[in-house]
Amino acid sequence: MAKAIQNKKDNSGGHDYGRFDFVGKVGLFGGISAALVVISLAYLAVRGITYGIDFAGGTEIQVKFNGNVAIEQLRPLVEKQGLKHVELQSFGGADEFVVRFQTEHGKTDKETNDLQNSAVTKVKEAITTELASGQPEIRRVDSVGPQVGAELKRNGFLAVFYCLLVILIYVALRFDYKYAPGAVICLAHDAVITLGIFVLVGKEVNVPILAAILTLIGYSLNDTIVVYDRIRETEGHYRDRGIGFIINKSINDMLGRTLITSGTVFTSAICLYFFAGGTVSDIAFAICVGIVFGTYSSIYVAAPMILLVEKMNGTHKAA
Repeated sequence: MAKAIQNKKDNSGGHDYGRFDFVGKVGLFGGISAALVVISLAYLAVRGITYGIDFAGGTEIQVKFNGNVAIEQLRPLVEKQGLKHVELQSFGGADEFVVRFQTEHGKTDKETNDLQNSAVTKVKEAITTELASGQPEIRRVDSVGPQVGAELKRNGFLAVFYCLLVILIYVALRFDYKYAPGAVICLAHDAVITLGIFVLVGKEVNVPILAAILTLIGYSLNDTIVVYDRIRETEGHYRDRGIGFIINKSINDMLGRTLITSGTVFTSAICLYFFAGGTVSDIAFAICVGIVFGTYSSIYVAAPMILLVEKMNGTHKAA
């Protein structure tokens, strides 16, 4: 039965492994992936990550006005309160905004809290008394101290590191040692590039965004595991063929399933990006970027890494 399958040709592509020669392009796309990761890391090192109040500490006030208020009217009103790092962002409609700012650090935690409460009171009073737009509604006030923010940031990035470590152990036990490096490199590749693009477009990194990146790691891992399962299954049917043929055939067999699944998730995420607004829109943007690179990496990063491991062990057979 295996011989019959092996000798069957694909009339559309002329190769018994399928229509597309993915392994033949591994050098080109491997170079592109390496360049994207290096550029992303360099950009993050030079530009730095813009952290939200979850990580940087500060205060966030969400306010809704009864009439149309331009952000140009609101900005000078907030800035003249003598606050640091004031940022304003439209939230939903034209009459709702999010005001972010940082307060002075006191000598003690109590002094810091007092300064923070005083700043919040000044901003709320200015908004409610100096804009002739009816009585505005203060919908939300969130404050995070600098020590809590630093702890959240440390724990968040440790969570990503431990996630990758556990995945390395899981894949090594679930499959074989030759599969584990590809899976972890693939996931690190997706996370770094997604974070780089997220910072490039000027978005803040906070707890929900870090949760979105962890979600992408899980999604990308699932796609990689499906490809690895097919490679291992194909390897059992074609024991006399090289790993290059086996990877090509496996990816060709899984290509339709991968594109349909990724396309479905991407469509849902892009709808959230355009219609949800606020933090949900930022999460959806991260997911959209991650799905594109996650699908790409499961084909051109995770699977071809098996070739590299076999070459390093001297067990590689090309065809």
